[in-house]
Amino acid sequence: MVTDHLFDRQAYREVLEKRVIALKDGYRQNVALIGDEQVGKTCLIHGFLRGFLDSRFIMVYVEARPETLASFVRRFVGILLYNFLSNASVPLKEDLEFLVEKASGYIPRTTAKIQALLADVDRRKRESIFGELLSLTALIHQETGKFCVVFFDEFHLLEGLGSKSLYGEWSQRLLLDKTTLYVISSSAPYKAKAILARDLSLLFGNFEVIIVEPFDIPTSARFLEHLTQGFGLKEEERDFIIHFTGGSPFYLGVIAESLIARPGTGVADVLEQLLFCSSGVLHQRFTAHLKRFQDALVSADCLNIMNLVASGQNRVKDIAHILKKPVKEITGRVGFLLEKDVLVRCGDFLKVADRVFGFWLKSVHQEKRTSLTFDASNQKAGFRKGIETMLQEFAAVSHQSLGERMVGILRLFADDRIQIERKRITLNHFREIKPLDLKGRGLHEGLLCRSQDSLWIIGLGSDAVTEEDIAEFSKECKRYRGKLVRRIIITPRGIDTNSRLKALEEHIWTWGLDNINDMFDLFSKPRIIANV
Repeated sequence: MVTDHLFDRQAYREVLEKRVIALKDGYRQNVALIGDEQVGKTCLIHGFLRGFLDSRFIMVYVEARPETLASFVRRFVGILLYNFLSNASVPLKEDLEFLVEKASGYIPRTTAKIQALLADVDRRKRESIFGELLSLTALIHQETGKFCVVFFDEFHLLEGLGSKSLYGEWSQRLLLDKTTLYVISSSAPYKAKAILARDLSLLFGNFEVIIVEPFDIPTSARFLEHLTQGFGLKEEERDFIIHFTGGSPFYLGVIAESLIARPGTGVADVLEQLLFCSSGVLHQRFTAHLKRFQDALVSADCLNIMNLVASGQNRVKDIAHILKKPVKEITGRVGFLLEKDVLVRCGDFLKVADRVFGFWLKSVHQEKRTSLTFDASNQKAGFRKGIETMLQEFAAVSHQSLGERMVGILRLFADDRIQIERKRITLNHFREIKPLDLKGRGLHEGLLCRSQDSLWIIGLGSDAVTEEDIAEFSKECKRYRGKLVRRIIITPRGIDTNSRLKALEEHIWTWGLDNINDMFDLFSKPRIIANV
């Protein structure tokens, strides 16, 4: 993945820098970066480490991976000492004994404790080793006044070290040691959030959880344009790739590199090579991904559920009906897939967490699995036709107005529940949807949606919404009384903080492009890619 400074998540990096700088002023706020695989968390951390130069801090970056406790201890100690000595103008070698000897002249108490720790590990002592290891950073601060920032990349894998008291020892260090900042990351959101809520939930020393999202639409466009310079990527192709990948830096990069490597080919050709052909990078990736479930006792059910969700049958009750199994049994299988971060839940709906993997399940794996022949040419032709149909559908709806797109999705509501920004919302089945002429300068058009028990008044904004727009819309809504009235403003161009606060005062919901695109995903409809 490209690590150009334009795409290194400046907003996230600013948060990290703020938290690190605050450490020397006596304020410690640990940080947890949570996000899907390949969304750019490690790239973000590496970018921060490259750009942050301050001799008052010792940066300790440790990638958690399957290994023994002894190996982890030696690696942690080596990284800690190497980065400590890097500011001492000492010629360095990646040799632990050498680093301990060189550091002993500067931090004798710390190196004495390190030698004791290494001896304990050699004797296969496990009890309290992890906590003692973490205490080294506080000891260095006592001897030098330097602050340590410890990065544990994929921290959930630390459980594999075999220390039963790992989280208890870590929690104790979080409470006692105020001079060390921890920045942890994880590509297993479900498990990571459970650990933070159950094992590392403290009155003091809690982690600030930051969800690392895929690129937004403007950043995705800049990223693609950067990668495909000189290729001549058409605007409609660019927008489709952004929709197809959901802004994932990894998939954007893979598709862009494939386009560049095969001059004269189009998006359909590249997706066919990557996803359908057995030699394709993504085909091999997803095939390996499925092997995680082959040994599970519930593998057949899990595979069926994944395929159904990927195909748009994404409610538990519908899945149970199709598979002819009790809802309770299907709920258990779904729970297993949620824990593995294969599926995510949004109210009554499920979706495949990785949208490109979901497409491959539906269009490649399922088709090959259910084919009555071994004729790959027929399957390939079917895949190609499906891709071209997607491209045509995306191009067709891209020319529709926001109002037309919203009417199409509102007609699919059937009293299901979803969650938007921590609010649980019932998507009422509307018996009437009609245009609403609004008088505001920023909100010209709207929609009036009536169900049996509620009335939705929707304002549609093409530009950024202002406080004045909010006030005018609120005034218009007051004409309607009697039923449960939902007042909603939808604006792909965003809304500033003051306008959002004004909307809250007026009990108006504000939905941005991410909110409505999440809704379009649940109903298997193309996303809206606003002009960027």
